[in-house]
Amino acid sequence: MTHRITIERNTLRFAAAHFTTSGDACEPLHGHNYDVFVEIEGELSKDGWVLDFVETKRLVRGICEELDHRFLLALGSPALNTRETPDAYEITHRTRRYVIPKEDVMALPVDNTTAERISEWIANRIILTLRSRGASNVRTVTVGVEEAPGQAGWFTARLNQAD
Repeated sequence: MTHRITIERNTLRFAAAHFTTSGDACEPLHGHNYDVFVEIEGELSKDGWVLDFVETKRLVRGICEELDHRFLLALGSPALNTRETPDAYEITHRTRRYVIPKEDVMALPVDNTTAERISEWIANRIILTLRSRGASNVRTVTVGVEEAPGQAGWFTARLNQAD
């Protein structure tokens, strides 16, 4: 039998700047106040829960804090030319050039900083932490990242029983 917990909004938020690319185009630099939604399914533990709400919120809040007030950089973008220096990232796209101090950047191993890719990155971070904590009862992790009211990207990871 599978059970599910959800946590969302309130302290699961972050504000960040980014731009996305589409084909050969790059949108202007802008920001969002993102809200994060998490749904975790699995069997009940011996304590009668999928995961402890307090611990789960602490985990996701920590990830949100890493993203908060940062520029989200898609390191895997084929449309961007990114050069890392000791103290900054230099990002170019055609005639645009940005130089952003490293402490203001969250460099993500994604091809684009869309809500879908950000939700995938967050879900994978949650899974890595849960695995390291021995949460073998978890079967799926779903993350939604809302960049504006009514506008969210979602990702679901299904974990194998053997994982």
